[in-house]
Amino acid sequence: MSTPAVRTPEPAAGTTPGTAQGPSPRRRIALIPTVTLLLGALYCLLPVAWVVIASTKSGSELFSTFTFLPGTGFAENLSDLNAYRDGVYWQWMGNSALYAVLGALLSTTVSSLAGYALATYRFRGRETMFNVLLAGVLMPPVILAIPQYLLLAEADLTDSYWAVLLPQILSPYGVYLSRIYAAAAVPADVVEAGRMDGASEWRIFTRIALPMMVPGLVTVFLFQFVAIWNNFLLPYIMLSDDEKFPITLGLHTLLEQGANTPALYTLVITGAFLAVIPLVALFLVIQRFWSLDLLSGAVKS
Repeated sequence: MSTPAVRTPEPAAGTTPGTAQGPSPRRRIALIPTVTLLLGALYCLLPVAWVVIASTKSGSELFSTFTFLPGTGFAENLSDLNAYRDGVYWQWMGNSALYAVLGALLSTTVSSLAGYALATYRFRGRETMFNVLLAGVLMPPVILAIPQYLLLAEADLTDSYWAVLLPQILSPYGVYLSRIYAAAAVPADVVEAGRMDGASEWRIFTRIALPMMVPGLVTVFLFQFVAIWNNFLLPYIMLSDDEKFPITLGLHTLLEQGANTPALYTLVITGAFLAVIPLVALFLVIQRFWSLDLLSGAVKS
């Protein structure tokens, strides 16, 4: 009686017969960047999660319960924060909104004009000027804070809204980004075509170049808004009237008072949580203005 033949399974496509099958070395290497990004995201989001959860805890729960266990005191914290010094917290929020929105708009306007000029026009000293701007990018803000204070003190502008706004208008990094983006997004052929049609330089900039630069300018606006919103050192040096404080400096004063009045810690945490919300909302609102195609609506070489 003959024994039935045993059929051996065919090796999987792309594999060598007789070798063990498993994740390829290339796939294992490709997982490294993903794991690194996940760890980085966890590192950045963990403090945010702590603030969100801690803002829900009452003063007694803050130091007596598990760190990531939600509490029951968010409504009470919000009420206490609203009642603190007749709602001075919202005055600080309004000041931060004024500094950040107006400062970012002015800075983006100056950056767009300077970046477009540096990218489009050829004039003596252009590269030297650009290199000076790059040096400004590398210079820490703490080095400029004291000279800025002395200059504004000579103009009798300290302890005013202008003391915080004026130093923020010129952003070397914003000018750098605007020049790089204008050089990539505004073709020279389009500019020359506008000149041949008789358009003025201002009309070429506002009607042709500016719409092409919008995605880059949105990025400049976002960076400046976040930088001004989170700025602490400049208002700390320039301002003495707490009614002109931004949210960062206001929360700092609350934190200092919390050393003697521990109940204020919950107000600081709740205030920090509320201060993050405008930044998140800004990201969600302006992300639709970003474009992946730098030459969208222009010509292709």
